[in-house]
Amino acid sequence: MIVSAALIAVSWVMSDHLPLPKSLGAAVLEEPGQLPTREKPFEARVEGVDYRIAPRFTYDITALVVSTHDSDAWWDYAHREWNDHVNVADLCVVWGDNVRHDAYRRGSYTHTQWECWVRFPLDPEHPFSGAALSNNHVVTDNPALGRRLKDVHIGDEVRVKGMLIDYATFLDGRQTGLRKTSIVRTDEGDGACEVIWVQDLEIIKSHNRPWRIAGKAAALLLGLALIAWILLPPRLDD
Repeated sequence: MIVSAALIAVSWVMSDHLPLPKSLGAAVLEEPGQLPTREKPFEARVEGVDYRIAPRFTYDITALVVSTHDSDAWWDYAHREWNDHVNVADLCVVWGDNVRHDAYRRGSYTHTQWECWVRFPLDPEHPFSGAALSNNHVVTDNPALGRRLKDVHIGDEVRVKGMLIDYATFLDGRQTGLRKTSIVRTDEGDGACEVIWVQDLEIIKSHNRPWRIAGKAAALLLGLALIAWILLPPRLDD
């Protein structure tokens, strides 16, 4: 029981550990690919809510996930109030100079319902660039792709392909929300918030997956150990 509990604690900490730069692929050093698109606006319908999608650019990004937010989290009231069922998750990612200079591992990251916040020390040897950080609002009407997006974790190396979009939400013919995407990575000098209509997702490498598996195995082992302890016959004094 003691060993299982200790392994659960260690795996919980390590499951959010950010990997070393040398363990990441060369594609993470590249800038996102963004080109104008001729795609016409289109409509989608999810759970009785209508969405009007306006594509702006094609988008292709390979990056390291440093924070995530599930839009179905119990404390996320904003997406529920907006009847937003297509923004399934947010992925806060880094790439480029932040990986090249090993700056990303010195920061701390937190997520709100809409934003990714980062704090990092002033370090001239490892300068952090807000232009190589973005909070990606990943949007889809494909249930299978939505489940895959929710299965992305901190420490995953991912490639996301799709389109930067603006979209409006309609309920009973009335517009209830409007989301607009960033189209540059230097918004207000603090990174960007892309709204991506996801067409393809590749988890290139899930660096912390062994720790997540170890944590689940340890939890199972702890449960079995507790059952065994309860079933042990009582010790009788001489």
